[in-house]
Amino acid sequence: MPIASKIKEYIERASWIRKMFEEGAALRAQFGDENVYDFTLGNPTTEPPKEFQQELKKLAEQPIPGMHRYMNNAGYEETRAAVAEAIAKHCGHPVKAGHIVMTCGAGAALNVVLKTLLNPGDEVIILAPYFVEYKFYIDNQGGIPVEVVTKDDFQPDLDAIDSAINHRTRAIIINSPNNPTGVIYPRDTLKKLGRLLSEKQRQYDSKIILISDEPYARISFGEPVPSIFDCYDNSVIVTSHSKDLALPGDRIGYLAANPAMDDVQLFLQGGIFCNRVLGFVNAPALMQRLVTPLQEISVDVDEYRIKRDLLYNKLIDLGFDVVKPGGGFYLFPKSPLADEMEFIRIAQGFRILLVPGTGFGAPGYFRIAYCVETEMIERSLPLWEKLAQAVGLAKLN
Repeated sequence: MPIASKIKEYIERASWIRKMFEEGAALRAQFGDENVYDFTLGNPTTEPPKEFQQELKKLAEQPIPGMHRYMNNAGYEETRAAVAEAIAKHCGHPVKAGHIVMTCGAGAALNVVLKTLLNPGDEVIILAPYFVEYKFYIDNQGGIPVEVVTKDDFQPDLDAIDSAINHRTRAIIINSPNNPTGVIYPRDTLKKLGRLLSEKQRQYDSKIILISDEPYARISFGEPVPSIFDCYDNSVIVTSHSKDLALPGDRIGYLAANPAMDDVQLFLQGGIFCNRVLGFVNAPALMQRLVTPLQEISVDVDEYRIKRDLLYNKLIDLGFDVVKPGGGFYLFPKSPLADEMEFIRIAQGFRILLVPGTGFGAPGYFRIAYCVETEMIERSLPLWEKLAQAVGLAKLN
């Protein structure tokens, strides 16, 4: 059956994902699930907080009449108000329910924002390494992704961003804490980025929207995660509860427009319209009800800190080059071999499954998702030792 040539090309470019899945399945069939150490997917094994289960039980036992019907495409007023209150508390700006659009996760929110903003050929800057779907989302809405490589510590390179901006630049996407690196962008950096974008707006007589993708914002190991609303007026937050409430399969998130944004009401009208015509229609009614009282609730971040430290400390001891993540649940070490695919193939020989950095726009690195059971990480450590020895990093005692 014929498919669009662009989609065929994209499937081929993303074939490493399918290949990793197939090789992982083959290893499990041969050695058993318990003997394969899969660090490929950001799919938390952590269960949602008890407060979520309590709300779910309450709604099941005391259903609200009409709770499964359509609502405003932007979402329930009370849900949007709860989200707005939590954001306002964090940033100190007058964020109201009217600045929020509930969405089917952060992916939907990004697509809604990009469709609202982009004319064909508009450019969107993304910082490498980046979440693998950004390019596809931008292309979905007729835009052109422009990659800007970050510094060695994965912090934004403001000079490189400066050079990449031109009269076609419509937006820039940032992601902090970052997937795949776990780094957090400090307030001073975001303030400088905001000043740079303000200067570029004046230079090109244009509007450049800063989109902050924040699904990991509540998974921080002590380092503050600044609000982008404090740093730049023409800014939008997109996020989900996939990570902070461990609900990735339930697809609930939102977009929030900075009240100080130019023509903010027009942008929100566009966002509500695009939420509908992209086919999302509205965020799931049940999930909106459930997350309304949970805006200050999160999974136990210490669980992720323990997992991070277990792996990070071991990898450093073995000689890997790793930037210590400030949040999220990923490590992004440098490959000890020039060809990270060769390193990943060797790792598979020890039944350790990893993701190549090429997929994130960063060849020469690999990603570890440590949102797995702590016991699995502990069992994998001797195999990491053998892997390090196999690639010339460490010798076993």
